[in-house]
Formats: sequence, structure tokens, C-alpha cells
Amino acid sequence: MPASRNILVLYTGGTIGMQQSSEGLMPASGFAERLDAQQAQLPSLQLPDWQFRELLPPIDSANMNQRNWLAMAEAIRNGVEQDGCDGVLVLHGTDTLAYSAAALSFLLLGLEVPVVLTGSMLPAGVSGSDAWDNLFGAMQALSSGVETGVQLFFSGKLMPGVRASKLGTASLEAFGVLPRMRTGQHVPVPGSLDFRQTRRPVPLAVLPLYPGITAAQLNGVLESGVKGLVLECYGSGTGPSDDAQLLDALSKAHRRGVVLVAISQCPQGHVDFDIYAAGGKLAATGLISGGGMTREAALGKLFSLLGAGLPQAEVEHWFAVDLCGELAD
Repeated sequence: MPASRNILVLYTGGTIGMQQSSEGLMPASGFAERLDAQQAQLPSLQLPDWQFRELLPPIDSANMNQRNWLAMAEAIRNGVEQDGCDGVLVLHGTDTLAYSAAALSFLLLGLEVPVVLTGSMLPAGVSGSDAWDNLFGAMQALSSGVETGVQLFFSGKLMPGVRASKLGTASLEAFGVLPRMRTGQHVPVPGSLDFRQTRRPVPLAVLPLYPGITAAQLNGVLESGVKGLVLECYGSGTGPSDDAQLLDALSKAHRRGVVLVAISQCPQGHVDFDIYAAGGKLAATGLISGGGMTREAALGKLFSLLGAGLPQAEVEHWFAVDLCGELAD
């Protein structure tokens, strides 16, 4: 793992750079000057050289969307290909940090430099803040050498971007990787899916199953124009398999081209449709197993595949195999 010597620091907003306003904490510009001033106070830190870029306007990550993901990916590509950066640090709000880390993991497949995302639970400059520890810790990790791909750095831990989740709000150690069964098959990334491939926004939805869900409620989502649905099933991939209308709603959506993928709503779950008859009936509607993928990974992967313009059958094929550690150890 070669050390990064010249990194791009890409600031998107989030708590790390927020400042107090009459309406509460708000995203703020001018973070480059604050970063430079803080580094000057810590001359003993061994950090790489850095170039600062800011996506405007800086946003609260609660407002993150697919177009922001695409803008981040483009800025990262430009930093590497045009500015010669050999590492990237993305500063991001924590609410959707794991979603962006997962999405970028698939949008940047094949990029030969490491990308690290971090943020903080408390703004920089506030008493007890974790902002500078996370930011400079991520910089030091890049300076020491981080493997290519997307990682999330938080509270001293470096985690695969495609596996990390936000686990809490009351502690500075807010992110982690929960143990999940990962038994998928890893395959080389095809050129049609690497970081040079153009993507576009695509309508997607995530829906948990729950006792009492009806076909009408499911159809409300499926008939809204979505091209893909992440269905959060029970346990190992089960659901209300005795509801013929609900199963029919899934089958009809699949026949008209909607990509249907299943993950477990259990924090450490894994989908295996072969265990229960109820799972087999769901699979028969056209659902593709997401194995042990997190919600963040499943949504990001579905976006990357459908956003590349792949047809339904190809999306289903690539969703079912491991591209960057989302399915296989």
C-alpha cells in the first residue's frame, strides 16, 4: 500500500464544518482556512500535502442525494486525473456518511488511489469535538498507506466503505462494521462498471416488510416510477408468502422491468431464500438475494448498476456477485 503524498481534501459540508446560526447549526464555507490554521498549531503531525476543493453549496448530509454522489465522484476523478492527487479525503456529514461511502465504492470501481471519508459528531472548534481527531487521523492513515478503494475513517478505525454503518448518535464512536455472513463470489470488475462509466440519477426505493403490509401499499411504491427496489425482508429472506396479491405485485413489477433485490432487515442478517418455503416464494417473484449486504451497500450498488444504463438482466447478474467486498470476504 503506497503512501499518499499529495491528497485532495473534498469538503461537502456536514457537522464537521458547521457553525452556529440563529436557526441552529448550519453548513458553512471557509473550512480550508480553519483546517490550515489548525494544522499550523500541530507542526509535529506527519501529514501529506493537500489541495482543498469545496462542493458548493456545502450541505447538511441529511439532504444528500444521487446528484451529490455523482458530483463527488466527478470531483474525485478530476482530482486524481487532472491534479495528480494520489489519495482523496472526503469531509462529509454523518447522517448519510455510510450511504455515500457505499455509493462511492461502486462509482469509483477500478480507481487506483485510496479514497477515505470522514466527518464528526461535533463541529470543529466545539469543546470535546472529534472533528480534528477524525480529520487528521484520516490524513495520517493516507500518509501511512491505505489500500485502493473507498474506506470510512471514524474514531481511529478504518472501515471498508461498502460495509460500514452508522450505529448510534450518543457516542463519538458512531460507526462500525457489524459481522454478517459474506459468502458471495468475487469477480473482476468489468470496464463497463469502472469509474470512467457515465452514470445518471435513477428512481429507487427502499421498503421494509412488516406485519400487516398490504399489496396496495407495496404497489404504491412499485407503481411510482421506480426502476429498482431494495426490499428489506425478515430474517434470512422471508415475508408474507401467503398473500397472493402481494406476491403478484412483485411479479408484475419484475415483468415490467423493475429490479427487485432483497436484504435482511436484521442488523447481522443474511438472505438465503433456500432455508424457508416463505423465502422461496418471494424469490420466485424475481427477487435477487443481496446476501449479507447492508442497506447502504444494496442501495449504492443498485444505483451504480441502473445508473450506468444496464438492462434488467445485467443489473441482476452483477448485483448477485461481489465487486468490492460487499458480498464476499
